[in-house]
Amino acid sequence: MDALIVVDMQVGLLNGKPKHDLAGVIERINRLAASVRERSGLVILVQHCSGAEDDFVPGTPGWALLPELDRDATDIVIRKTLNDPFTETDLATRLKEIAPDRILITGWATDLCVDATVRSAVSNDYDVVVVTDGHTLNDRPHLDAPSVIRHHHWVWSNLITQRSVTVARTDELLN
Repeated sequence: MDALIVVDMQVGLLNGKPKHDLAGVIERINRLAASVRERSGLVILVQHCSGAEDDFVPGTPGWALLPELDRDATDIVIRKTLNDPFTETDLATRLKEIAPDRILITGWATDLCVDATVRSAVSNDYDVVVVTDGHTLNDRPHLDAPSVIRHHHWVWSNLITQRSVTVARTDELLN
């Protein structure tokens, strides 16, 4: 059974500067989530929470998950306050209860919260699949978004771990 983690796909985080292939990323996350649910897997939505200075106070418009995300009553929502959703949350406990064969990781932002999620999932001894066309970010001052994404795919493919870390496109995972 798979657990699909969808990191920080929230209104306030995805407003502003254009995000790399955002509409495509949302569409692929929705297709993958439907497939995971059909196979009795679970979808875990990670939602960033912070103070009023960042517009991510629970219940505010910027904090809301994107309305374009297809949600189901069986989805689990994990609220976090740091980049790493395993820190100071019950994500590790929930995953232990679920005992997935592997964790699929998608979401926002490739170089920050998605990267932290990948590394923590590996550190928590899970087989990880990073969905290569299922995460996004905007251009950074020193690199464009596609370059950041390519760089992280290389890094994740070369992590030293006792478990597997693979990178795969949505279509590969759905076939």
